[in-house]
Amino acid sequence: MELDIKICGLKTEEAVAAALDGGASHLGFIFFEKSPRNVAVETAARLRQAARGRAKAVAVSVDTDDETLARVVEGMEPDMLQLHGKESPERVAALKARYGLPVMKAVSVREAADLEGLNAYRGISDRFLLDAKPPPGAELPGGNGMPFDWRLLTFLDGDVDYMLSGGLNAANIGAALGLCRPRGIDISSGVERAPGEKDPDLIRAFFHAVQAAGEARPEETA
Repeated sequence: MELDIKICGLKTEEAVAAALDGGASHLGFIFFEKSPRNVAVETAARLRQAARGRAKAVAVSVDTDDETLARVVEGMEPDMLQLHGKESPERVAALKARYGLPVMKAVSVREAADLEGLNAYRGISDRFLLDAKPPPGAELPGGNGMPFDWRLLTFLDGDVDYMLSGGLNAANIGAALGLCRPRGIDISSGVERAPGEKDPDLIRAFFHAVQAAGEARPEETA
């Protein structure tokens, strides 16, 4: 199975080009004012044009109100919504119905019990993003550059479609993929020179590391 790769928190044409040239399947644009990766709708709308026919553009929001989210969807025309806050299953279902877009619900993980949070969204969320639970007092629900114990995911049902996120980088992606079997991976801070500043060289290095990990990874058997 080919691994989906999402580069998240994009803000510049240079970073978008590096992500697309590397083979990204998803490009993430963040609409959350507290994040250093926050981007204006107009900027995201312009940057996502390069992805058409090459990768899916994902609008990332955190407990966003209806008016703001409507402005994002209308202006950017995303292919998918990523809900990274405390959105309820009912909220997820309502947004899917309203916009006719697939939704990826983020779930924060620190211990095995946190994975039980997926159950309420099964059959509603099209995909999950499993991210490290932020430290106490953190303002950001994700993008904190922290991994969680990937061994927890060995107990996850094989039918759960998820992207692995949280503290990934070129140095540890091989270890991560050696412990769990995500259908996709998501990276943001791991390819930055400073918070919110993507480094095209780090993006390229990450893709090389993923390729190397894939070549070393044994084929799954039916």
